[in-house]
Amino acid sequence: MSTPDGLKGLKVLVIDDSKTIRRTAETLLSREGCEVFTAVDGFDALSKIADHHPDVIFVDIMMPRLDGYQTCALIKHNKSFKSTPVIMLSSKDGLFDRARGRIVGSEHYLTKPFTRDELLSAIQSHVSP
Repeated sequence: MSTPDGLKGLKVLVIDDSKTIRRTAETLLSREGCEVFTAVDGFDALSKIADHHPDVIFVDIMMPRLDGYQTCALIKHNKSFKSTPVIMLSSKDGLFDRARGRIVGSEHYLTKPFTRDELLSAIQSHVSP
């Protein structure tokens, strides 16, 4: 898969309590020219969203303090960010999790571990160049 220029300069926030997932996503996306910010949980993410205004947000479902569903709902209830695509990340590929993600407003669902192509295609399907 070739890298479209549409990802260069794109601001991406990756919210996950796993350092490995944050680092993997950051490495893959930085190579594609994205500007990547990371957060360890929903509370950490909310201030970073306000500061950086990301173009797309990846959020893990299972996190301490504020889980991915709560974080997504808070993002979608803020009029400044409700149109920002939110992509849920989960180690479970369950129908219930996908449905619940849709209910709180997420645009997409990726199962961990994800591949580079899955990550990039999730972004491309929700961010117009």
